[in-house]
Amino acid sequence: MKEAVKRLSNKKTIAETGLGYVIGSLSLHSPYGNTLLKTKRPYFPGQEKELESEFDRLEEMMEFTSSKPKETRALLEALCLAKDISGSVKRSEAVTLSVVEFFEIKAFLLLCEEIRKLIGEGSFELLPVSDALDILDPKGDRINTFYIYDEFSDKLSGLREEKKALDQEIRKIQRAKKEAIKSEYGISLTPKFDIVIPKSSDEVEKAKKIEDLEIVAEDYSQVTFALKPGDETFALLEKVDDINMVIEEEEEACLVKLSREIWKYSDLILENGRRIGYLDLMLAKAIFSENHKLVRPKLLDEYRLSIKNGRHLQVESILSSRGKDYCPISMMLEKGVTCITGANMGGKTVSLKLAGLIMMMAQYGLFVPAEEVELGLSQFVGILIGDSQSMERGLSSFGSEMEELKDILSDAKDRSLILIDEIASGTNPSEGQALTESLIDYLAEKNYISLITTHFDIKDERAENLQVRGLIDADFRRLNSELSGADRNARIDIIGKYMDYTLTRVEAGGEVPRDALNIASMLGLPREIIDGAREHLEEDER
Repeated sequence: MKEAVKRLSNKKTIAETGLGYVIGSLSLHSPYGNTLLKTKRPYFPGQEKELESEFDRLEEMMEFTSSKPKETRALLEALCLAKDISGSVKRSEAVTLSVVEFFEIKAFLLLCEEIRKLIGEGSFELLPVSDALDILDPKGDRINTFYIYDEFSDKLSGLREEKKALDQEIRKIQRAKKEAIKSEYGISLTPKFDIVIPKSSDEVEKAKKIEDLEIVAEDYSQVTFALKPGDETFALLEKVDDINMVIEEEEEACLVKLSREIWKYSDLILENGRRIGYLDLMLAKAIFSENHKLVRPKLLDEYRLSIKNGRHLQVESILSSRGKDYCPISMMLEKGVTCITGANMGGKTVSLKLAGLIMMMAQYGLFVPAEEVELGLSQFVGILIGDSQSMERGLSSFGSEMEELKDILSDAKDRSLILIDEIASGTNPSEGQALTESLIDYLAEKNYISLITTHFDIKDERAENLQVRGLIDADFRRLNSELSGADRNARIDIIGKYMDYTLTRVEAGGEVPRDALNIASMLGLPREIIDGAREHLEEDER
């Protein structure tokens, strides 16, 4: 029975964390690299040594790309020319390959030699292919062309010489007739032994009377005459036809032999295809790492995730396109439950996604966007985020959310990273808070790292509490001054400029953030509503 493929996460988690964006941003140049990327599997706990080796090779590639830019450009150009010939190679054992297929295999082998020279020795070198190339290039010209060379068969060489002699004899007869027609009738045939004469010309009737010419084409304005083969020429042409049949049979025999010869090198050729794919992928990862200032994460035996000034690449790209800066985020997540509180606009969801992105990038053999990262590998990463309403299934937002939560908890196992955004926000607050607190109780008993964003005031002492700093250090005088002269669309951007998205730890019993009321007030909600809300909060706290 086929063993089930171990899965780190589902498609939604890959998309929501931003790993899909990262993978889609890797610039691959060959079909081998694209195939490898699609089938690339993550590393799991117990595979730390293998992942460290992968990181070592990525550092080796980054050293190559930074120290040898000329060779890197040449490699990328070479990879663009790589064609997937694995299908032809696999078929060569039992099927006769075509001339086109042999041309593609020869081009691939020439490309392997070029890449070997560029990359040199090390983790990414290709296997030597000169012996396999000699089979398809018996002259040793190493030119990117292919035909059935005379060197493939002594018999073939003799047949082609015989055919060549017959062709020369036929052309000698034709040239003699051409000169005779010119001398006797003044009509000059082309090198192809034909002539096109306008119908208005008197030479049409003259040409019709010439025994060695025949009409081969005619339209409303002109007539094409060509040299008519005589008995001697016919006899020679019949010999040429006979020889061509024998040549075709011998060429087919050569193709059969070459197919079996190439099959002997199939393992070597297929292995080089795999190595080219790996080279392509590692080049893409190295260039991506350099362009985005990624760092090598430190792998731990213990299960925790520590991020210093991490950046969510997709969010950073969006902000950069709008001329805005990204605020790096630091966090230390250990086994147990950590809650992030703060108003909307406070970046809680981005912090949640960042934790998942960095964990998953590392486990897929990528360097990570941060100043420093330490982590223990996960068995499973699951994220529950956003409006999960499914109209097709007739479920409410809350119903779909609960179904997804059930699936995540079912898939979770020892050393899982569970990321949950605003759980139970789609139901009434009292039930929502009760459900959130009960979920925290459940997760606290598991060997998971659980990160939950919430608006609810969580008092559970087993949960670590992080708070988005938000507007706590903002210069409200200056902020209000900017808001007073801004239009409606600009106000949210102005507030965002003053937001501090970094996280700070809140001790048990610490004050619940009040950014929601501050933001509502600055955006012009009536003062009576803001004051009333503050009074309700004070009553609840009493």
